[in-house]
Amino acid sequence: MTENIHIGQNALQQLTDLLQNRAFSKVVVLVDENTLLHCYPQLKKHLPEHQLIQIKSGEENKTLQTCAYIWQQMTSFNLDRWAVLVNLGGGVIGDMGGFCAAVYKRGIYFVQVPTTLLSQVDASVGGKTGIDFHGLKNHIGVFKEPRAVIIDPAFLQTLPDRQVKSGYAEIIKHWLIEDGAKFEEQRQVGLLSADWEALIPHSVAIKERVVAADPLEGGYRKVLNFGHTVGHAIESYLLEKPGRELLHGEAIAVGMLCETWLSVKKGLLSQQELDRIETFLLTVYEKVKLNNEDLADIAAWALQDKKNSKSTINCTLLKKIGQAVYDQPVTLAEIQESLRYYQLL
Repeated sequence: MTENIHIGQNALQQLTDLLQNRAFSKVVVLVDENTLLHCYPQLKKHLPEHQLIQIKSGEENKTLQTCAYIWQQMTSFNLDRWAVLVNLGGGVIGDMGGFCAAVYKRGIYFVQVPTTLLSQVDASVGGKTGIDFHGLKNHIGVFKEPRAVIIDPAFLQTLPDRQVKSGYAEIIKHWLIEDGAKFEEQRQVGLLSADWEALIPHSVAIKERVVAADPLEGGYRKVLNFGHTVGHAIESYLLEKPGRELLHGEAIAVGMLCETWLSVKKGLLSQQELDRIETFLLTVYEKVKLNNEDLADIAAWALQDKKNSKSTINCTLLKKIGQAVYDQPVTLAEIQESLRYYQLL
């Protein structure tokens, strides 16, 4: 676990102190066209002399080809092993920038400055880095802790509502796996009245506790994957369907509904708890239209899930609201059945 997670209005000053007090040979900032326009002006005043690498935004660009461009730029800047890469952006920037830094010359320092709600409460914390490969989410990657994570909620003001709602899904997931009381409290409050200054540190603390107990995901850390077996399958499948692409959190919301239903089917969770989760998620997220011909193809994507062992699809399910259980075997037919349930809601 990194000991340098800074959250709040003064977080960027911590970045200034870090870069001034460490003898980094060079500072490079990774941005996309959105963070360059909306976030970089705020960050720039906290940076020493530095250089920029700009890539295109979007999950479709989280590829080896983009990594090759980043590495080429790093090489042209003559970065040595004492350089630092500052990743300014959402999950794509953080995951890919972290991966590029982790393997460039066998590893240089990097700092995560997440600018989306999703990356602030999830992607930037825990040391997972990676890229997509042939449509498979985060199929290539390594565990590597950043030198620091700098979380300033003010960056959320630059986001469209859809991006905020996407990040909210990971906050809900943290409640469902670790804090049932918080879920019950917040489902009465709803998204429009969410207090990010309070909710972000609470969500980050949950993820920190889980990761500290199992840094390399040998067991307990798998609880963080609730909603992700089905969610990643949907996200990957629709990424190849122009005009139907989902943001990560939107796909995870569907995945949580499906996996909550599977939890009831497996006798782990009560119908009443499913009803409460279902009602809340459907008030926040619009239904995703799935056609009959989609279901088998989406389910097949789950065969590539990183939690699987041999030919067994391992899912994280709920024992109750606030308690998850991992390594629960499910079949392709059961995943397809859960998608059918969602389709008919």
